[in-house]
Amino acid sequence: MLGDWHQLWVIATNPDNIPVVALLMLVPFFTWFALRQARANDRLIDQLEHDPELARKHHRKTQPYHPSWQKEVHVWPYLLRVELLAAIIVTVILLVWALTINAPLEEPANAAITMNPAKAPWYFLGLQEMLEYFDPWIAGVAMPTFIILGLMAIPFIDANPLGNGYYTYKQRRFAVWTFLIGFEGIWLVLTMIGTFIRGPGFMWFWPTATWDPDRVEFLANRNLDQLFGINGKWLAHILPASQQPYAEIWAKGLFGIIPVTLYFLVAAWGFHKIITSTPYSRKIFGRMSLLQVVVMVVLLVVMLSMPLTFFMRHLFRIKYVWETPWFNL
Repeated sequence: MLGDWHQLWVIATNPDNIPVVALLMLVPFFTWFALRQARANDRLIDQLEHDPELARKHHRKTQPYHPSWQKEVHVWPYLLRVELLAAIIVTVILLVWALTINAPLEEPANAAITMNPAKAPWYFLGLQEMLEYFDPWIAGVAMPTFIILGLMAIPFIDANPLGNGYYTYKQRRFAVWTFLIGFEGIWLVLTMIGTFIRGPGFMWFWPTATWDPDRVEFLANRNLDQLFGINGKWLAHILPASQQPYAEIWAKGLFGIIPVTLYFLVAAWGFHKIITSTPYSRKIFGRMSLLQVVVMVVLLVVMLSMPLTFFMRHLFRIKYVWETPWFNL
């Protein structure tokens, strides 16, 4: 038992994985801290909404107000003093880090010797894990493009004027859950899988399992069309003679359109129901243009495809839903 946990300790103490281990501690803490502050602000919002007279006179902050406070906060000494203190603390942390932990440098690259496992830097591990579930050009080009475009589109598709400058959950439920699912529930989980679970040969090892480089996996991955016995024989009788050798390819391509289209329609309908589930969210939704709605729903549907593909691969051993000569989904 101790030997099993020793493997996890070796992974966690690897200098390459220190940022990931720090994420495991910092992200939950700051998530809790932000939600805690949001809850305090939501209680104050409810209190002021139900008492107009109090809203007119009350200090609209969760922290108690003191008359002795200055109405204007100058850059010097208040802001610069805090920034100087923060810079000193960060410098000390980096100095201690550099003196106590060896830099993860290795011997010069050798084309005849490949590392096993060969992993990307920690900030690309999520992207490398996506390559296990999508075609390379989709995982390496299309998905990162959607992520970048989605981050750029947030200011243009966010029609909610509330929640600027203060934490709130009540007024930003949809935005909060989108962040929690998209960043913490998908991207960070993929990074953790790539760090602690992917071992030699990039095979799946549970955190306490010994990394055996001689292990052989026999994964019965299959495409969705194989479950339904799509072989193109019926299509061969319809196509011209010159296209009959490609009947199976055409049949699989045409079959794959059906589940992908159904997924987009059902997912878009589900997001529409979620967005319009409360009177306040319907009011925000009504302010959005058709272009804003379409961009937002497309980005959300694409984001949801990642965990859906993950569960289909691991629970049902389905590799691709739509297989074509040009791409696979």
